Amino acid sequence: MTAPLKAIDGSDDLNLLMHDIGRRAKAAARILALAAPAQKNRALAAIARALRADAAAILAANAEDVSEARANGTTAAFLDRLTLDQKRVDGIAEAIDTIREIEDPVGKVTERWTRPNGMTVERVRVPLGVIGVIFESRPNVAADAGALCLKAGNAVILRGGSDSFRSCRAIHDSIVKGLREANLPEDAIILVPTRDRAAVGQMLAGLDGTIDVIVPRGGKSLVARVQAEARVPVFAHLEGLCHVYIDCAANLDMARSIVVNAKMRRTGVCGAAETLLVDRAAADTHLKPLIDALIAAGCEVRGDAAVQAADARVKLANEDDWSTEYLDSIIAAKVVDGIGQAIAHIERYGSHHTDSIVTEDAAAAQRFLTEVDSAIVLHNASTQFADGGEFGFGGEIGIATGKFHARGPVGAEQLTSFKYRVLGSGQTRP
Repeated sequence: MTAPLKAIDGSDDLNLLMHDIGRRAKAAARILALAAPAQKNRALAAIARALRADAAAILAANAEDVSEARANGTTAAFLDRLTLDQKRVDGIAEAIDTIREIEDPVGKVTERWTRPNGMTVERVRVPLGVIGVIFESRPNVAADAGALCLKAGNAVILRGGSDSFRSCRAIHDSIVKGLREANLPEDAIILVPTRDRAAVGQMLAGLDGTIDVIVPRGGKSLVARVQAEARVPVFAHLEGLCHVYIDCAANLDMARSIVVNAKMRRTGVCGAAETLLVDRAAADTHLKPLIDALIAAGCEVRGDAAVQAADARVKLANEDDWSTEYLDSIIAAKVVDGIGQAIAHIERYGSHHTDSIVTEDAAAAQRFLTEVDSAIVLHNASTQFADGGEFGFGGEIGIATGKFHARGPVGAEQLTSFKYRVLGSGQTRP
């Protein structure tokens, strides 16, 4: 079915619309699961071309969203996540080109062995089916998620935030053009055509079993709702309470560069550092320069007594600051008694997302990488590398912080499951 879906205007039946979307996606998923890699790649190439050609329309739609958000008094960090410019539109198209170029995961045999009875067992990657992606503010997610799901042979139902409604519709128009050009079903990538929040609840209920997995990308309240209400499996994407720990053996220039980048490159992304931990043994030499660099970059520092004593401009942190995802130009800072206390702090307050250690001590680095139980752990690198594109995945649907199925950046390969193929020659079981 390729007839245009109606947007809800207050008179349409949301329940009927959403269940129709589920049926359409399920039918498209059966076709996509069997689509040849070349056909999927043709669609991705066509989508990227359409995005570039439609950039003016996408930016015009985005300007309306941004104007409305600004009028509603949204924060600067939120506006940063929402806003598109020519460079960001080009980046969206480039990410799709990268996704097109990666190896197709569908049908890949990951293991093969032969049993004593002569049967051969193969484990082969297969699509998940229909993926529901619920996201807020960042319109690029519509393109990233659509492209990754397509590459992995999945249909996807996209439900963007109300604030990015016009932007997502404009991006989706380009996506549909690409699907048509490659003769793939338009229902392979469906954008829910309503701002009605009840649509989220419908998706979480599974749409009569047509949705196989839900991926939330948004703030703490969205993720909490998804985890509380979902009746289908969820790729958990919790808040990014990311830490940078400056060890006593850290190079100061490197530490300064990493900390400022981890916090300030883009404050509104989930990989932005929210807490700075400094080894007490390095505080005399490293703490004040790090504070100076952050404040010079426009960052507010909230610290414990030791940090505040190092610089009168530091505001005294409270208990809530250690567990706050600011997504803004604010960082919490604390002096800790060595790597053990740093790891304990991360375990208590972190969200198992992304954490980094800066040190020249290989043993300390290895201990941190081994003991910190986060989806991504880094040594001498910024937490802002928590990104599927930076991992070579082309893009990501999100950073999964759970431990089942997928963890870390969820790219095309992580959007597949597997089945076993058993090849026999007449064997029967005694």
